[in-house]
Amino acid sequence: MNEGDAQRLKFSVVIPAWNDAENLARLLPALQEIDNEMIVVDAADDRGTEEIARANGAIYRRASKPNRGEQMNLGAAIATGDVLVFHHADSWLTPVHFAAIERALQDRQIIGGAFHRKFDERHPRLKFLEPFTRIAARFGSTMYGDQSIFVRREVFERLGGFATIPLMEDMEFSQRLRAAGRLAIIDPPIETSARRHLARGAWRASLQNGLFIVLYKLGVSPQRLHRWYYRETA
Repeated sequence: MNEGDAQRLKFSVVIPAWNDAENLARLLPALQEIDNEMIVVDAADDRGTEEIARANGAIYRRASKPNRGEQMNLGAAIATGDVLVFHHADSWLTPVHFAAIERALQDRQIIGGAFHRKFDERHPRLKFLEPFTRIAARFGSTMYGDQSIFVRREVFERLGGFATIPLMEDMEFSQRLRAAGRLAIIDPPIETSARRHLARGAWRASLQNGLFIVLYKLGVSPQRLHRWYYRETA
């Protein structure tokens, strides 16, 4: 594939939403300027989210319940792009990010990937770990949803999409995607709003998220983790 071929790739940005009207009001106008297909799959009964999505040229779909895996599959099912980008509503995407994806996918052996994460106030006093996480990401660590996972559409369809589990759908999909072919973990890093994280207490949230990841890897079911998580954060 040459550079001209890469420029002809069409991107579909799939955004699972749940009470995210304020985040979408910031994100969608910027994405609209990049002229990519935007699909918002909303799991909240929020007329404001629908109005914001449609006003900014996004395709809007309603999901029956909050389940990111199911929501992202619903969006992917109607996407027309060559490349699917699964993006959280409280994170930022710019033209530079899409240019980076285009460069990575010039190599036909690359089937997908994600962005490095930017350590910010969600990770107090942990910024010194960022170089180590970048190395780990390049050599097989899990890709998480807040890294804006991207994948060629035919590969996503071949893998059967995300598991419709209530939590850890990004980790489960990441494992299967890594097994399917070569991935690219790229810059610039993705920046995510820290507001919700800080509202719960940054250290507490970081430790809790880490604990849930460990429990999942030890075999605790996503259903049980989901019950624990939302009982804790309710």
